[in-house]
Amino acid sequence: MLAVAVTLFLINSSALAPQPAGGPRLLAHRGIAQQFDTTDVRNDTCTATRMRPPTHPYLENTIASLQAAFAAGADIAEVDVHPTTDGQFAVFHDWTLDCRTNGSGVTREHAMAELRTLDIGYGYTADGGRTFPFRGKGVGLMPTLDEVLAAFPDRGINININVKSRDRSEGTKLAAVLARLDPARRAQLSVYGGDEPVGEARRLLPDLRITSRASLKACLLPYLALGWSGFVPEACHGVAVLVPINLAPWLWGWPNRFLARMAGVGTDVYVIGPYHGGEFSTGIDSAADLARLPAGYAGGIWTNEIVLVAQRLKDRGP
Repeated sequence: MLAVAVTLFLINSSALAPQPAGGPRLLAHRGIAQQFDTTDVRNDTCTATRMRPPTHPYLENTIASLQAAFAAGADIAEVDVHPTTDGQFAVFHDWTLDCRTNGSGVTREHAMAELRTLDIGYGYTADGGRTFPFRGKGVGLMPTLDEVLAAFPDRGINININVKSRDRSEGTKLAAVLARLDPARRAQLSVYGGDEPVGEARRLLPDLRITSRASLKACLLPYLALGWSGFVPEACHGVAVLVPINLAPWLWGWPNRFLARMAGVGTDVYVIGPYHGGEFSTGIDSAADLARLPAGYAGGIWTNEIVLVAQRLKDRGP
């Protein structure tokens, strides 16, 4: 029994694993966004009306906000997409237009030509509707996915595409767009979202890096059961794994051994905020969140506060 215990320790000890090269890779959620009060937020909450007093001029999911995120230190930026009636993908977060814009209705039921005319800063207010500091400043700023990809051609795995639906046909449409890219360019992208469209996109493009609830369960549950042996399930190969910071210590070999095993099968790992049930909606967004990361952590970090997190890591040093 002692020999078995020693063997398990040696196989799974993070301290005895090689230290990953380089520092953490930072993923900026929606680029640089206006922050909001997250208390009791649900999927249908209009977060633009909960905006905190603005400290920067950027609106999420715009090319300017993505440029600023990369300039601040992001390695990857996440964008949200919706198919449009004229065969494109609009980069915009909300399922409907009513919260943030001067338009109305379901986003995917509009043509891109119409979406371009909207003011995407119209609905933001930090004082209960007395003032709207971004009204009139967001006209024409909703980009297409093609425009975003063209704006950032060479940054490693630089764009993480969030499919906002559970519609399998959306995966077919997205795969058709990504299939036009050179395979080397496509290898710089990742896709996450609903099980059905993400699964369909991966079926059509087997080289596509994906994340969905189904892919996370298929990877992490078998790993929790058998990872003590060094086994990495096939479902963990060539994907991206999101790990809530409060659950990460339960993973065999966390952090260095786990990161090495995932890197060995072509998989990226991103730590996100604590999971307490419901949606994964938070990132590593504060000094307190960063303090929960193991010393020398060199995996991915998903954040809504790229400026703060990048600066804190810079100040902290290697």
